[in-house]
Amino acid sequence: MSAIEKYTKAFVETFNVSEEEAAGLTYQSIAAWDSVGHMSLITAIEEAFDIMMETEDIIDLSSFEKGKEILAKYNVEFS
Repeated sequence: MSAIEKYTKAFVETFNVSEEEAAGLTYQSIAAWDSVGHMSLITAIEEAFDIMMETEDIIDLSSFEKGKEILAKYNVEFS
């Protein structure tokens, strides 16, 4: 499974949305992405990529696109 597939799957499974919906999500744009949902998403991403994100990055992850930028710091490449 590619990095983008793993990443998208984390959003799809955490928030119960389609892949198309996942790509446009921003924090609190849907009811499921509240503070509890955010931590569930972080857990899913960390497990998918076997990483431990820094607190600053967890806070900064405010959208699907921003998350891809943040994961670059953890050597996750989306091609």
